[in-house]
Amino acid sequence: MSSESIVTALFLISAVIAAGVLISAIFPAIYRTADTFGSVSHEADVQMRTDIKIVNYYYPVSGENAIIWLKNVGTYRIGTLELDESDIFIGQPGSFYRFSLYDGVDRYYEPVELTNNFWDQGETLTITIPINDIPSDYRPVSAGDPVYFAIVLSNGARRSIEFNAD
Repeated sequence: MSSESIVTALFLISAVIAAGVLISAIFPAIYRTADTFGSVSHEADVQMRTDIKIVNYYYPVSGENAIIWLKNVGTYRIGTLELDESDIFIGQPGSFYRFSLYDGVDRYYEPVELTNNFWDQGETLTITIPINDIPSDYRPVSAGDPVYFAIVLSNGARRSIEFNAD
């Protein structure tokens, strides 16, 4: 009788130790997985709440600057650091040039327009691109030529449009 109690106690102690070892081995993996799902969920939420609209555009063949007006129509506030990491593409369809909105020297938008260093919902942002900054191989050459413009924000949200040069 007492030998059965001792064996049962040993089995119980072994089961508790095995469960502890199993939990300590699996817990970090579960924690990392939960953290990954949390990060992915946050990024998906940000991207779903980010929406921009190209409001107006102007590309003068013989002028100095191409100008694009964008409106933040999403519910996500886009910070200037995120804007600085965004890319713009401009040129002829199928042959366009890529810029960063901020290349460390030139900023192709005016942060002054963003009163609190955020591009808030409903605010319009003006992007000004000097025509001379676009290599000549990519520029439309005469009025009526098609122009391609796209913006890709740092979180992957993008908008593009084709229009005719003036």
